[in-house]
Amino acid sequence: MAAFALFALLLVDQGSAFAQDGSDAAAAAASWGKGLGAGLAAGLAVLGAGLGIGRIGSDACNATARQPEMGGKIFINMILTAALIEGVALFAVVVGFLMGTS
Repeated sequence: MAAFALFALLLVDQGSAFAQDGSDAAAAAASWGKGLGAGLAAGLAVLGAGLGIGRIGSDACNATARQPEMGGKIFINMILTAALIEGVALFAVVVGFLMGTS
């Protein structure tokens, strides 16, 4: 997902670089750097979310193995926490797209 976000942001920003004549090379380089930075920011946010959700799943499996009778409550808490983390990751990707296209 992180590689896709970086690739998509670089593709979105290429149109403005090709539309200019040769006199604004510095502006085109700054525009490319802005797209790269936005892609890296979104990619790192998604990477952090993936690591967090992996940790949640691992700890939920450990907790269920220790107390099988609490499996239902552990599952509900795991899903709620994973959804909150995914929401933050989605917000970070949207902000990355907005940074890359403005």
